Amino acid sequence: MSSGSAIRGSRVGSSPMRPDERTEPAPRRQVNYFCAAGHDSRIWFSAEAPAPDTWDCPRCGQPAGLDQERPPGRQRSEPYKSHLAYVKERRSEEDGAAILAEALAKLRQRRGRA
Repeated sequence: MSSGSAIRGSRVGSSPMRPDERTEPAPRRQVNYFCAAGHDSRIWFSAEAPAPDTWDCPRCGQPAGLDQERPPGRQRSEPYKSHLAYVKERRSEEDGAAILAEALAKLRQRRGRA
């Protein structure tokens, strides 16, 4: 049976609900990023960490940069490629014919046809 407290962790002896007043938060800084859609994103970084040149916009997902006047362009999504299209990028027609001939020769040898 519960002790009657509706909010978990709010009974006597639980940890404080707010940060401890005796500690200092780590130093940090705010960096503004701008995307081509006109969104302004404020991202917090550690004071010692260098800010990256680009950051994905949390609102539209496009790349955002530090320069408001010249934000990075929109990403172009590549059209869907089939497995065959990727194979054709890696192999020439002659390579494909040689591999097919080798595989057929092995298959015929296994089946007893020479």
